[in-house]
Amino acid sequence: MGMGVRVFMLIITMLVLITIIFFLFRILPGNPVSMYIDSGLDRESQELLLRHYGLDKPYFQQYIIYLKNLIKGDLGNSFQYGKPAIEVIYERFWNTVILMLTSIIIAFAIGIAIGAVLAWKRNTKFDLVGTIIALIARCIPAFWTGMILLLIFSYKLNFLPAGGMHTPGVRFDSIVQKYFNLDFLKHMILPTITSAFYSLATPLLVMRTSMLEIVKEDYIEMAYAKGLQEKYIIKKHAVRTALLPVITIFAVQAGAAIGGAVLIETVFRWPGMGREIVLAVSYRDYPLAQAAFLLIGLMTALFNLIADILYALLDPRVALS
Repeated sequence: MGMGVRVFMLIITMLVLITIIFFLFRILPGNPVSMYIDSGLDRESQELLLRHYGLDKPYFQQYIIYLKNLIKGDLGNSFQYGKPAIEVIYERFWNTVILMLTSIIIAFAIGIAIGAVLAWKRNTKFDLVGTIIALIARCIPAFWTGMILLLIFSYKLNFLPAGGMHTPGVRFDSIVQKYFNLDFLKHMILPTITSAFYSLATPLLVMRTSMLEIVKEDYIEMAYAKGLQEKYIIKKHAVRTALLPVITIFAVQAGAAIGGAVLIETVFRWPGMGREIVLAVSYRDYPLAQAAFLLIGLMTALFNLIADILYALLDPRVALS
């Protein structure tokens, strides 16, 4: 499948996602702006408010208008905040991306390394213990791990902040200062460890399984027959080929982590997009919820595209036009 076809499929996927999200919110019963309308307003004023948000038109007409505005970069105005949804989402989106991508990268780096070692030392006590720990890590809910870490390192030892992204009252003059400072890193440690610990099992187990298949291949035995060192065989032959399925699941894991960050963000009071999605859905804030889900879908689709490219770079057998 050529790159042009991949990009075309990405566009089609996003269009389908946009359509599903748009109509899914519209078919819910009730008036979406009823909770924002003063009960003392007369019917004419309420109709003016509906007209202002374009909710008085048929669904299909609303959909066409939404697509036209979307092409212009207009995701609509939030019902709650009374300002463009993209402005509300923008800062929270990057807060979530920075937190979750950091944790996913850490989880995959550690998981790949440990998974490769477990496979190479298969059927040993080290392999058994490592596999059991990985399964336990996956079974423990992320919010429970987060609360335990908070109890130990924040409330008992008073070593790390108990939540938030910055110390209250601290201000920054630029985005660089906001994210690249010691205070931010301290606040980021516990939620990053929590998310990375929960995500560790998937790359570890997939890498282990993939390596177990690779070590049975003829070219691995041939490498041994040539007298190559074991470390060289593992690094240059086994690990590189075994990485292919791991890279494929990286895209899925990254997208799922960004979309499923709400629990971790709630435990650590992290001002991210996960919490904002829950509020938007609860208050039926269509534009804000649509913008959030659209960004999550776009990130997931882009990660899948990147995975396809990396897959082709790692495996010469895969054609990349």
